Amino acid sequence: MSFQADVTGVGTEPAEVIALDAGNIVPASVQEAEAFLEAYPEVHFIDLLIADMNGIVRGKRIDRSALVKAFERGIALPASVFALNIQGTTVEETGLGVEIGDADRICLPIPGTLCIEPWQKRPTGQLLMTMYELDRKTPFFADPRYVLQRVVERFTELGVKPVSAFELEFFLIDQENITGRPQPPRSPISGKRPNSVQVYSMDDLDEYAEFLEDVIEAAHEQGIPADAIVAESAPGQFEVNLHHVDCPVKACDYSVLLKRVIKSVAYDHEMDTTFMAKPYHDQAGNGMHVHISLERDGRNLFAPDADGNLSDYLRWAVGGLLETLPQYMAFLCPNVNSYRRFSPSFFVPCAPTWGIDNRTVAVRVPGGEPDAMRIEHRLGGADANPYLLMAALLSAIHHGISNRIEPPAMTEGNAYEQHEQSLPTNLRDALRELEGSEVMKEYIGEEYLDVFVLCKESELEEFEKTISDLEYMWYLHTV
Repeated sequence: MSFQADVTGVGTEPAEVIALDAGNIVPASVQEAEAFLEAYPEVHFIDLLIADMNGIVRGKRIDRSALVKAFERGIALPASVFALNIQGTTVEETGLGVEIGDADRICLPIPGTLCIEPWQKRPTGQLLMTMYELDRKTPFFADPRYVLQRVVERFTELGVKPVSAFELEFFLIDQENITGRPQPPRSPISGKRPNSVQVYSMDDLDEYAEFLEDVIEAAHEQGIPADAIVAESAPGQFEVNLHHVDCPVKACDYSVLLKRVIKSVAYDHEMDTTFMAKPYHDQAGNGMHVHISLERDGRNLFAPDADGNLSDYLRWAVGGLLETLPQYMAFLCPNVNSYRRFSPSFFVPCAPTWGIDNRTVAVRVPGGEPDAMRIEHRLGGADANPYLLMAALLSAIHHGISNRIEPPAMTEGNAYEQHEQSLPTNLRDALRELEGSEVMKEYIGEEYLDVFVLCKESELEEFEKTISDLEYMWYLHTV
Protein backbone atom coordinates (compact mmCIF):
# COMPACT_ATOMS: atom_id res chain seq x y z
CA MET A 1 0.00 0.00 0.00
CA SER A 2 1.04 3.62 -0.29
CA PHE A 3 3.30 4.49 2.62
CA GLN A 4 3.00 7.68 4.68
CA ALA A 5 5.15 8.05 7.77
CA ASP A 6 3.74 9.46 10.99
CA VAL A 7 5.88 12.56 11.52
CA THR A 8 3.96 14.10 14.39
CA GLY A 9 6.19 12.88 17.21
CA VAL A 10 7.35 15.29 19.91
CA GLY A 11 10.75 16.86 19.35
CA THR A 12 10.96 16.10 15.61
CA GLU A 13 12.16 18.66 13.11
CA PRO A 14 11.20 18.66 9.40
CA ALA A 15 14.12 18.16 7.03
CA GLU A 16 15.35 21.06 4.93
CA VAL A 17 14.24 19.29 1.76
CA ILE A 18 10.98 20.71 0.46
CA ALA A 19 8.61 19.99 -2.40
CA LEU A 20 6.06 22.25 -4.02
CA ASP A 21 2.67 20.54 -4.00
CA ALA A 22 -0.20 22.36 -5.72
CA GLY A 23 1.29 25.71 -4.87
CA ASN A 24 2.06 24.96 -1.24
CA ILE A 25 5.49 24.30 0.29
CA VAL A 26 5.35 20.93 2.05
CA PRO A 27 8.27 19.46 4.03
CA ALA A 28 9.58 16.11 2.85
CA SER A 29 10.52 14.66 6.22
CA VAL A 30 13.47 12.32 6.67
CA GLN A 31 11.22 10.46 9.10
CA GLU A 32 9.15 9.27 6.15
CA ALA A 33 12.24 7.50 4.82
CA GLU A 34 13.28 6.13 8.21
CA ALA A 35 9.82 4.77 8.97
CA PHE A 36 9.62 3.15 5.51
CA LEU A 37 12.96 1.40 5.98
CA GLU A 38 11.88 0.15 9.39
CA ALA A 39 8.55 -1.11 8.04
CA TYR A 40 10.13 -2.86 5.03
CA PRO A 41 13.49 -4.36 6.11
CA GLU A 42 13.35 -6.71 3.11
CA VAL A 43 13.57 -3.81 0.64
CA HIS A 44 17.09 -3.38 -0.71
CA PHE A 45 16.52 -0.92 -3.57
CA ILE A 46 14.38 2.15 -4.17
CA ASP A 47 13.53 3.58 -7.60
CA LEU A 48 13.64 7.39 -7.70
CA LEU A 49 11.33 8.48 -10.51
CA ILE A 50 10.70 11.64 -12.50
CA ALA A 51 8.53 12.06 -15.62
CA ASP A 52 10.11 13.77 -18.64
CA MET A 53 8.49 15.94 -21.32
CA ASN A 54 7.02 12.86 -23.02
CA GLY A 55 5.64 11.44 -19.78
CA ILE A 56 8.35 8.75 -19.81
CA VAL A 57 9.51 7.84 -16.31
CA ARG A 58 13.25 8.25 -15.80
CA GLY A 59 15.48 8.32 -12.72
CA LYS A 60 17.86 6.24 -10.62
CA ARG A 61 17.78 3.06 -8.56
CA ILE A 62 19.49 3.49 -5.21
CA ASP A 63 20.45 1.18 -2.35
CA ARG A 64 18.33 1.43 0.80
CA SER A 65 21.34 2.91 2.60
CA ALA A 66 21.10 5.99 0.36
CA LEU A 67 17.39 6.70 0.90
CA VAL A 68 17.76 8.97 3.92
CA LYS A 69 20.42 10.97 2.10
CA ALA A 70 18.05 11.32 -0.89
CA PHE A 71 15.51 12.88 1.50
CA GLU A 72 18.13 15.09 3.14
CA ARG A 73 19.95 16.32 0.05
CA GLY A 74 18.11 15.08 -3.01
CA ILE A 75 19.77 13.44 -6.02
CA ALA A 76 21.48 14.97 -9.05
CA LEU A 77 20.10 14.54 -12.56
CA PRO A 78 21.05 16.58 -15.64
CA ALA A 79 18.71 19.40 -16.62
CA SER A 80 18.74 17.86 -20.09
CA VAL A 81 16.39 15.12 -18.85
CA PHE A 82 13.64 17.62 -19.74
CA ALA A 83 15.06 18.24 -23.22
CA LEU A 84 14.88 14.65 -24.43
CA ASN A 85 12.98 13.69 -27.55
CA ILE A 86 10.89 10.53 -27.80
CA GLN A 87 14.06 8.54 -28.64
CA GLY A 88 15.79 9.70 -25.46
CA THR A 89 18.23 12.00 -27.26
CA THR A 90 18.95 15.51 -25.97
CA VAL A 91 17.69 18.26 -28.27
CA GLU A 92 20.62 20.66 -28.05
CA GLU A 93 18.68 23.58 -29.54
CA THR A 94 16.87 23.90 -26.19
CA GLY A 95 20.06 25.12 -24.51
CA LEU A 96 19.71 22.51 -21.75
CA GLY A 97 22.46 20.18 -22.99
CA VAL A 98 26.11 20.81 -23.81
CA GLU A 99 25.54 24.58 -23.93
CA ILE A 100 25.38 24.51 -20.12
CA GLY A 101 27.86 21.64 -19.85
CA ASP A 102 25.03 19.10 -19.49
CA ALA A 103 24.92 20.37 -15.91
CA ASP A 104 23.00 18.78 -13.06
CA ARG A 105 20.06 20.07 -11.10
CA ILE A 106 18.71 18.65 -7.84
CA CYS A 107 15.70 16.33 -7.65
CA LEU A 108 13.86 16.32 -4.31
CA PRO A 109 11.30 13.85 -2.93
CA ILE A 110 7.58 14.43 -3.27
CA PRO A 111 6.05 13.84 0.18
CA GLY A 112 3.77 10.85 0.55
CA THR A 113 4.89 9.05 -2.63
CA LEU A 114 7.25 6.51 -1.04
CA CYS A 115 5.74 3.05 -1.52
CA ILE A 116 6.38 -0.55 -2.57
CA GLU A 117 6.50 -1.81 -6.18
CA PRO A 118 4.33 -4.92 -5.75
CA TRP A 119 5.22 -6.45 -9.12
CA GLN A 120 8.95 -6.75 -8.41
CA LYS A 121 10.33 -10.23 -7.63
CA ARG A 122 12.98 -8.60 -5.43
CA PRO A 123 11.30 -6.23 -2.91
CA THR A 124 11.78 -2.70 -4.23
CA GLY A 125 10.53 0.72 -3.18
CA GLN A 126 9.50 3.70 -5.29
CA LEU A 127 9.62 7.46 -4.77
CA LEU A 128 8.52 10.30 -7.01
CA MET A 129 10.87 13.27 -7.40
CA THR A 130 10.67 16.80 -8.80
CA MET A 131 13.53 18.97 -10.05
CA TYR A 132 14.91 22.15 -8.42
CA GLU A 133 17.73 24.55 -9.08
CA LEU A 134 20.95 23.97 -7.12
CA ASP A 135 19.68 26.17 -4.29
CA ARG A 136 17.08 23.44 -3.55
CA LYS A 137 14.41 26.13 -3.21
CA THR A 138 13.67 27.28 -6.77
CA PRO A 139 11.68 24.79 -8.88
CA PHE A 140 13.25 24.06 -12.27
CA PHE A 141 11.22 25.77 -14.99
CA ALA A 142 11.30 22.84 -17.44
CA ASP A 143 9.87 20.20 -15.08
CA PRO A 144 6.34 19.54 -16.45
CA ARG A 145 5.10 18.96 -12.90
CA TYR A 146 6.14 22.50 -11.99
CA VAL A 147 4.59 23.86 -15.19
CA LEU A 148 1.27 22.49 -13.93
CA GLN A 149 1.82 23.73 -10.37
CA ARG A 150 2.21 27.29 -11.63
CA VAL A 151 -1.16 27.07 -13.39
CA VAL A 152 -2.83 25.57 -10.31
CA GLU A 153 -1.55 28.50 -8.25
CA ARG A 154 -3.71 30.79 -10.41
CA PHE A 155 -6.80 28.99 -9.10
CA THR A 156 -5.51 29.06 -5.53
CA GLU A 157 -5.38 32.85 -5.77
CA LEU A 158 -9.10 32.79 -6.66
CA GLY A 159 -9.94 30.53 -3.72
CA VAL A 160 -11.01 27.84 -6.19
CA LYS A 161 -9.87 24.22 -6.19
CA PRO A 162 -9.91 22.14 -9.42
CA VAL A 163 -11.16 18.57 -8.99
CA SER A 164 -10.06 16.15 -11.70
CA ALA A 165 -9.73 12.56 -12.84
CA PHE A 166 -8.29 10.67 -15.80
CA GLU A 167 -9.60 7.86 -17.98
CA LEU A 168 -6.67 6.06 -19.56
CA GLU A 169 -6.91 3.71 -22.56
CA PHE A 170 -4.31 1.14 -23.58
CA PHE A 171 -3.83 -1.97 -25.70
CA LEU A 172 -2.60 -5.31 -24.52
CA ILE A 173 -0.22 -6.61 -27.19
CA ASP A 174 1.83 -9.73 -27.71
CA GLN A 175 5.48 -9.64 -26.71
CA GLU A 176 6.22 -11.18 -30.12
CA ASN A 177 5.29 -8.77 -32.91
CA ILE A 178 5.06 -9.61 -36.59
CA THR A 179 7.54 -7.60 -38.72
CA GLY A 180 7.59 -4.94 -36.03
CA ARG A 181 3.80 -4.54 -36.04
CA PRO A 182 1.74 -5.15 -32.89
CA GLN A 183 -0.84 -7.90 -32.50
CA PRO A 184 -3.25 -8.72 -29.66
CA PRO A 185 -1.99 -11.30 -27.15
CA ARG A 186 -3.46 -14.77 -26.88
CA SER A 187 -6.14 -15.12 -24.25
CA PRO A 188 -4.83 -16.83 -21.10
CA ILE A 189 -8.12 -18.80 -21.06
CA SER A 190 -8.94 -19.71 -24.67
CA GLY A 191 -5.50 -19.30 -26.24
CA LYS A 192 -7.12 -17.28 -29.06
CA ARG A 193 -6.30 -13.76 -30.13
CA PRO A 194 -9.22 -11.30 -29.93
CA ASN A 195 -10.22 -10.07 -33.39
CA SER A 196 -13.56 -8.37 -32.91
CA VAL A 197 -14.80 -5.14 -31.38
CA GLN A 198 -16.87 -5.79 -28.26
CA VAL A 199 -17.10 -2.54 -26.35
CA TYR A 200 -17.99 -3.02 -22.64
CA SER A 201 -17.70 -6.79 -23.17
CA MET A 202 -17.73 -8.75 -19.91
CA ASP A 203 -16.34 -11.78 -21.76
CA ASP A 204 -13.21 -9.78 -22.67
CA LEU A 205 -12.81 -8.79 -19.02
CA ASP A 206 -13.12 -12.46 -18.04
CA GLU A 207 -10.52 -13.52 -20.63
CA TYR A 208 -7.89 -11.26 -19.05
CA ALA A 209 -9.34 -11.22 -15.53
CA GLU A 210 -6.15 -12.15 -13.68
CA PHE A 211 -4.12 -9.43 -15.37
CA LEU A 212 -6.81 -6.79 -14.84
CA GLU A 213 -7.32 -7.76 -11.19
CA ASP A 214 -3.56 -7.59 -10.60
CA VAL A 215 -3.49 -4.09 -12.12
CA ILE A 216 -6.19 -2.84 -9.74
CA GLU A 217 -4.58 -4.55 -6.73
CA ALA A 218 -1.12 -3.17 -7.55
CA ALA A 219 -2.58 0.30 -8.06
CA HIS A 220 -4.33 0.17 -4.70
CA GLU A 221 -1.16 -1.05 -2.98
CA GLN A 222 0.52 2.11 -4.24
CA GLY A 223 -2.36 4.35 -3.20
CA ILE A 224 -3.46 4.95 -6.81
CA PRO A 225 -7.28 5.37 -6.85
CA ALA A 226 -8.09 3.15 -9.85
CA ASP A 227 -11.73 2.19 -9.50
CA ALA A 228 -12.96 0.61 -12.76
CA ILE A 229 -11.80 -1.22 -15.89
CA VAL A 230 -13.87 -1.60 -19.07
CA ALA A 231 -13.23 -3.33 -22.38
CA GLU A 232 -12.93 -0.66 -25.04
CA SER A 233 -13.58 -0.26 -28.77
CA ALA A 234 -10.90 -2.51 -30.26
CA PRO A 235 -9.49 -6.03 -29.75
CA GLY A 236 -7.30 -6.13 -26.66
CA GLN A 237 -8.11 -2.53 -25.69
CA PHE A 238 -9.09 -1.55 -22.15
CA GLU A 239 -9.74 1.61 -20.16
CA VAL A 240 -8.86 2.22 -16.51
CA ASN A 241 -10.70 4.96 -14.66
CA LEU A 242 -9.10 6.92 -11.84
CA HIS A 243 -11.25 8.32 -9.05
CA HIS A 244 -11.42 12.12 -8.89
CA VAL A 245 -9.15 14.01 -6.48
CA ASP A 246 -9.04 17.68 -5.49
CA CYS A 247 -5.39 18.20 -6.48
CA PRO A 248 -4.67 18.22 -10.25
CA VAL A 249 -0.96 17.65 -9.65
CA LYS A 250 -1.71 14.52 -7.64
CA ALA A 251 -4.16 13.35 -10.32
CA CYS A 252 -1.32 13.53 -12.84
CA ASP A 253 1.06 11.74 -10.47
CA TYR A 254 -1.49 8.92 -10.30
CA SER A 255 -1.78 8.81 -14.09
CA VAL A 256 2.00 8.55 -14.56
CA LEU A 257 2.30 5.85 -11.92
CA LEU A 258 -0.72 3.93 -13.25
CA LYS A 259 0.98 3.61 -16.65
CA ARG A 260 4.00 2.10 -14.94
CA VAL A 261 1.79 -0.32 -13.01
CA ILE A 262 0.00 -1.47 -16.18
CA LYS A 263 3.25 -1.99 -18.11
CA SER A 264 4.94 -3.83 -15.25
CA VAL A 265 2.01 -6.11 -14.42
CA ALA A 266 1.63 -6.98 -18.12
CA TYR A 267 5.25 -8.16 -18.22
CA ASP A 268 4.54 -10.42 -15.25
CA HIS A 269 1.72 -11.96 -17.30
CA GLU A 270 4.02 -12.43 -20.32
CA MET A 271 2.23 -9.71 -22.27
CA ASP A 272 3.11 -6.20 -23.34
CA THR A 273 1.14 -2.97 -23.51
CA THR A 274 1.10 0.15 -25.63
CA PHE A 275 -0.24 3.64 -24.96
CA MET A 276 0.65 4.67 -28.52
CA ALA A 277 -2.15 6.90 -29.82
CA LYS A 278 -2.89 4.82 -32.93
CA PRO A 279 -1.21 1.40 -33.06
CA TYR A 280 -3.69 -0.13 -35.56
CA HIS A 281 -4.81 1.78 -38.64
CA ASP A 282 -8.25 0.14 -38.76
CA GLN A 283 -9.09 0.29 -35.05
CA ALA A 284 -9.81 2.98 -32.47
CA GLY A 285 -6.83 4.71 -30.91
CA ASN A 286 -5.88 5.24 -27.27
CA GLY A 287 -7.32 8.33 -25.63
CA MET A 288 -6.85 9.98 -22.26
CA HIS A 289 -10.06 11.73 -21.27
CA VAL A 290 -9.98 14.24 -18.42
CA HIS A 291 -12.85 15.14 -16.07
CA ILE A 292 -12.65 18.54 -14.37
CA SER A 293 -14.87 20.54 -12.04
CA LEU A 294 -14.21 23.51 -9.74
CA GLU A 295 -14.88 23.60 -6.02
CA ARG A 296 -15.06 26.40 -3.46
CA ASP A 297 -15.72 25.71 0.23
CA GLY A 298 -16.92 22.21 -0.65
CA ARG A 299 -19.41 23.46 -3.24
CA ASN A 300 -19.25 22.45 -6.91
CA LEU A 301 -19.16 25.72 -8.89
CA PHE A 302 -20.27 23.86 -12.02
CA ALA A 303 -23.55 22.73 -10.43
CA PRO A 304 -26.67 24.23 -12.04
CA ASP A 305 -28.80 26.75 -10.17
CA ALA A 306 -32.14 26.00 -8.52
CA ASP A 307 -33.93 26.42 -11.88
CA GLY A 308 -31.61 23.98 -13.64
CA ASN A 309 -29.68 26.64 -15.58
CA LEU A 310 -26.03 25.96 -16.32
CA SER A 311 -23.71 27.83 -14.00
CA ASP A 312 -21.70 30.83 -15.20
CA TYR A 313 -18.47 29.08 -14.21
CA LEU A 314 -19.30 26.05 -16.33
CA ARG A 315 -20.21 28.12 -19.40
CA TRP A 316 -17.12 30.33 -19.13
CA ALA A 317 -14.88 27.31 -18.62
CA VAL A 318 -16.29 25.67 -21.75
CA GLY A 319 -15.93 28.97 -23.60
CA GLY A 320 -12.24 29.21 -22.72
CA LEU A 321 -11.57 25.57 -23.59
CA LEU A 322 -13.16 25.86 -27.03
CA GLU A 323 -11.83 29.30 -27.97
CA THR A 324 -8.23 28.28 -27.32
CA LEU A 325 -8.46 24.59 -28.26
CA PRO A 326 -6.35 24.82 -31.46
CA GLN A 327 -3.69 26.71 -29.48
CA TYR A 328 -3.08 23.93 -26.95
CA MET A 329 -3.69 20.98 -29.29
CA ALA A 330 0.03 20.10 -29.34
CA PHE A 331 -0.08 19.35 -25.60
CA LEU A 332 -3.04 16.99 -26.10
CA CYS A 333 -1.55 15.33 -29.19
CA PRO A 334 2.24 15.74 -28.93
CA ASN A 335 3.46 13.15 -31.46
CA VAL A 336 3.25 12.53 -35.19
CA ASN A 337 1.19 9.40 -34.59
CA SER A 338 -1.23 11.31 -32.32
CA TYR A 339 -3.14 12.77 -35.26
CA ARG A 340 -3.95 9.40 -36.78
CA ARG A 341 -6.59 8.95 -34.06
CA PHE A 342 -8.84 11.60 -35.54
CA SER A 343 -11.76 10.06 -37.38
CA PRO A 344 -15.52 10.38 -36.89
CA SER A 345 -15.89 6.59 -37.02
CA PHE A 346 -13.70 6.21 -33.92
CA PHE A 347 -15.37 8.82 -31.66
CA VAL A 348 -12.57 11.38 -31.77
CA PRO A 349 -13.94 14.94 -32.15
CA CYS A 350 -12.46 16.98 -35.00
CA ALA A 351 -13.90 20.44 -34.20
CA PRO A 352 -14.23 22.69 -31.10
CA THR A 353 -17.72 21.54 -30.04
CA TRP A 354 -19.57 20.91 -26.81
CA GLY A 355 -22.82 19.44 -25.58
CA ILE A 356 -24.71 17.77 -22.76
CA ASP A 357 -24.15 13.99 -22.49
CA ASN A 358 -22.93 13.86 -26.10
CA ARG A 359 -19.92 11.68 -26.92
CA THR A 360 -19.46 13.13 -30.41
CA VAL A 361 -18.28 16.52 -29.11
CA ALA A 362 -14.85 17.70 -27.91
CA VAL A 363 -16.05 18.96 -24.51
CA ARG A 364 -18.81 16.84 -23.01
CA VAL A 365 -20.84 17.76 -19.95
CA PRO A 366 -21.94 14.36 -18.60
CA GLY A 367 -25.45 13.98 -17.28
CA GLY A 368 -26.20 12.84 -13.75
CA GLU A 369 -26.51 14.42 -10.34
CA PRO A 370 -26.17 18.23 -10.25
CA ASP A 371 -23.49 18.08 -7.56
CA ALA A 372 -21.40 15.88 -9.87
CA MET A 373 -21.60 18.32 -12.81
CA ARG A 374 -18.25 18.44 -14.60
CA ILE A 375 -16.47 18.80 -17.91
CA GLU A 376 -15.10 15.81 -19.80
CA HIS A 377 -12.41 16.81 -22.30
CA ARG A 378 -12.26 14.07 -24.94
CA LEU A 379 -9.40 15.02 -27.28
CA GLY A 380 -6.22 14.07 -25.42
CA GLY A 381 -4.28 10.97 -26.43
CA ALA A 382 -2.83 8.36 -24.07
CA ASP A 383 0.59 9.37 -25.45
CA ALA A 384 0.33 12.86 -23.91
CA ASN A 385 2.23 14.00 -20.82
CA PRO A 386 -0.59 14.27 -18.23
CA TYR A 387 1.00 17.27 -16.44
CA LEU A 388 1.20 19.28 -19.66
CA LEU A 389 -2.25 18.17 -20.80
CA MET A 390 -3.76 19.20 -17.47
CA ALA A 391 -1.82 22.48 -17.46
CA ALA A 392 -3.21 23.33 -20.90
CA LEU A 393 -6.81 22.55 -19.94
CA LEU A 394 -6.67 24.48 -16.66
CA SER A 395 -5.03 27.43 -18.43
CA ALA A 396 -7.90 27.54 -20.93
CA ILE A 397 -10.49 27.21 -18.15
CA HIS A 398 -8.91 29.99 -16.08
CA HIS A 399 -8.71 32.18 -19.19
CA GLY A 400 -12.37 31.54 -19.96
CA ILE A 401 -13.55 32.34 -16.43
CA SER A 402 -11.32 35.41 -16.08
CA ASN A 403 -12.63 36.86 -19.34
CA ARG A 404 -16.19 35.51 -19.03
CA ILE A 405 -16.01 33.86 -22.44
CA GLU A 406 -19.36 32.51 -23.56
CA PRO A 407 -19.26 29.22 -25.50
CA PRO A 408 -20.80 28.76 -28.94
CA ALA A 409 -24.18 27.09 -29.22
CA MET A 410 -24.08 23.57 -27.86
CA THR A 411 -24.37 20.68 -30.29
CA GLU A 412 -27.24 18.23 -30.13
CA GLY A 413 -27.01 15.00 -32.08
CA ASN A 414 -24.09 13.87 -34.21
CA ALA A 415 -21.42 16.59 -34.13
CA TYR A 416 -19.47 14.90 -36.93
CA GLU A 417 -22.31 15.54 -39.37
CA GLN A 418 -22.85 19.13 -38.24
CA HIS A 419 -19.28 20.45 -37.97
CA GLU A 420 -16.45 20.22 -40.47
CA GLN A 421 -13.00 19.30 -39.20
CA SER A 422 -11.31 22.56 -38.17
CA LEU A 423 -8.71 21.55 -35.57
CA PRO A 424 -5.04 21.02 -36.52
CA THR A 425 -4.65 17.68 -38.29
CA ASN A 426 -0.89 17.30 -37.94
CA LEU A 427 1.87 18.05 -35.47
CA ARG A 428 3.47 20.85 -37.49
CA ASP A 429 0.27 22.92 -37.64
CA ALA A 430 -0.40 22.28 -33.95
CA LEU A 431 3.09 23.46 -32.99
CA ARG A 432 2.61 26.66 -35.02
CA GLU A 433 -0.65 27.34 -33.18
CA LEU A 434 1.02 26.74 -29.82
CA GLU A 435 4.05 28.87 -30.63
CA GLY A 436 1.82 31.81 -31.53
CA SER A 437 -0.57 31.50 -28.58
CA GLU A 438 -0.51 34.51 -26.26
CA VAL A 439 -2.76 32.65 -23.80
CA MET A 440 -0.39 29.68 -23.51
CA LYS A 441 2.59 32.03 -23.19
CA GLU A 442 0.87 33.74 -20.27
CA TYR A 443 0.02 30.57 -18.37
CA ILE A 444 2.61 27.99 -19.41
CA GLY A 445 5.47 30.44 -19.89
CA GLU A 446 7.27 31.40 -23.08
CA GLU A 447 10.52 29.86 -21.85
CA TYR A 448 8.94 26.45 -21.47
CA LEU A 449 7.00 26.70 -24.74
CA ASP A 450 10.32 27.24 -26.54
CA VAL A 451 11.75 24.05 -25.04
CA PHE A 452 8.66 22.01 -25.88
CA VAL A 453 8.34 23.27 -29.46
CA LEU A 454 12.05 22.81 -30.19
CA CYS A 455 11.95 19.21 -28.96
CA LYS A 456 8.87 18.35 -30.98
CA GLU A 457 10.11 20.10 -34.12
CA SER A 458 13.29 18.05 -33.84
CA GLU A 459 11.26 14.84 -33.74
CA LEU A 460 9.16 15.98 -36.67
CA GLU A 461 12.19 16.78 -38.81
CA GLU A 462 13.69 13.34 -38.08
CA PHE A 463 10.38 11.66 -38.93
CA GLU A 464 10.06 13.48 -42.23
CA LYS A 465 13.55 12.37 -43.30
CA THR A 466 12.53 8.72 -43.03
CA ILE A 467 11.53 6.92 -46.22
CA SER A 468 8.55 4.68 -45.49
CA ASP A 469 7.81 1.21 -46.86
CA LEU A 470 4.76 2.66 -48.60
CA GLU A 471 6.94 5.11 -50.54
CA TYR A 472 9.09 2.26 -51.84
CA MET A 473 5.95 0.31 -52.76
CA TRP A 474 4.44 3.25 -54.64
CA TYR A 475 7.44 4.86 -56.27
CA LEU A 476 10.51 2.59 -56.48
CA HIS A 477 9.57 0.87 -59.75
CA THR A 478 6.73 3.15 -60.82
CA VAL A 479 8.16 6.58 -61.59
